[in-house]
Amino acid sequence: MTPPVVLTIAGSDSGAGAGIQADLKVFAALRSYGTSVLTAVTAQNTLGVAGVFPLPPDVVTAQVDAVLADFAVRAVKTGVLGTPEIASAVAERARDGLLPNLVVDPVLVSTSGHRLGAVAVVERLLPYAMVATPNRAEAEALLGRRVSSRSDLADAARDLASGGPRYVVVTGGDLPDEAESVDALWTGTEVQLLPGPRVATGNTHGTGCSFSAAIAVRLGLGDAVPQAVRFAKEYVAGALVGARRWRLGGGSGPLDHFGWHR
Repeated sequence: MTPPVVLTIAGSDSGAGAGIQADLKVFAALRSYGTSVLTAVTAQNTLGVAGVFPLPPDVVTAQVDAVLADFAVRAVKTGVLGTPEIASAVAERARDGLLPNLVVDPVLVSTSGHRLGAVAVVERLLPYAMVATPNRAEAEALLGRRVSSRSDLADAARDLASGGPRYVVVTGGDLPDEAESVDALWTGTEVQLLPGPRVATGNTHGTGCSFSAAIAVRLGLGDAVPQAVRFAKEYVAGALVGARRWRLGGGSGPLDHFGWHR
């Protein structure tokens, strides 16, 4: 069978643990055909980000238009957008209905703590998102308040939906004083808490990218959003388990996207 086509609009990661590189690994691992639009080039590795170099907006839109003109894209995810101008250009395509099943990963800060985006940039895309997938720190930045408990996660998912996304999942894998990895999913009518095993590992680079990419794949395959989110959570947990003994680089290493540990 012809695989479904999924598109990522994001920045590159020269260490290949996050960004476009991670997205394409997830797409391939989950048996979809990945297409890509590069928004920025980053110089980074497991230790941190040395530089971020956004592309001109017309270069980004040329890539988007080229993909959409030739492929029947079933789902789209975004990551680092780089500049307000790039965000506006992508938002225009979403407003025109050209980016189906849009998953917005509001990347603001890298795993190593380097700022990669601005709240105002992310907010331009949220009204067009099928799903938004902020982590706890990103939810705090978008809402301007602390998110430090299960009830905070639930409130954050509900409140972020007021910005336009039909579904919001706030990931709480780093929630303090929790034995489990708990996420909060706003379904449009209620909040569902999604507990899962917490994996003891220092290799967490690219978890957010991988999570949102997996959701996009499952939406492209026809899953409803809650099922896609649960699948993605299990997929990322398995990828964390697989890479927990890896020693790639001197910092926060990548995930086992292909299940090599099995």
